[in-house]
Amino acid sequence: MAEKPQPVVVQYCQVCGLPAEYCEFGSEFDKCKPWLIQNAPDLYPDLLKEANAKEADKVADQLQSTGISSADSGSSSEPKQEEVKRLPGGKIKKKEKKEVVIEKVVRNKRKCITTVKGLELFGVKLSDASKKLGKKFATGASVVKGPTDKEQIDVQGDISYDIVEFITETWADVPETAIFFIEDGKKVPAA
Repeated sequence: MAEKPQPVVVQYCQVCGLPAEYCEFGSEFDKCKPWLIQNAPDLYPDLLKEANAKEADKVADQLQSTGISSADSGSSSEPKQEEVKRLPGGKIKKKEKKEVVIEKVVRNKRKCITTVKGLELFGVKLSDASKKLGKKFATGASVVKGPTDKEQIDVQGDISYDIVEFITETWADVPETAIFFIEDGKKVPAA
């Protein structure tokens, strides 16, 4: 009787999450190189040669620079890494910028809707904010899901003239520098 084939064991990169054979096609191959040299040297023999050459250069540099003080080397030994969430397949999800975006949308030639996006990033409850905006400007205001499935506040009417002042006075956590208008498809700071 024939022997059953055994399943192939795939080794995944701990840096980018791709199989080790495909790291070179990922967006962070430079960050993967040390891991590949240590864990999969047979897949990339050129990396091993390159690393050995770099080690030899480092040793030569250290021998030449024995007179440099040790206090200077400790301050910038390791670069600070930013916090980035990694998704499967090596994709990166960056943190959202804390900003409030105000956009005026015209419908039916005369009617305007002012949309306010990003208040929830400052810890503002959107339902309370829509009630306050509706009372302040004597219009209808509601929380709706936008085109990107994120919640935003729609306020009836063109209230973009007073809304920045109202937001900064009502919610002190929202600085005026973090509020932007979208005019003609461009993001313009409100301040």
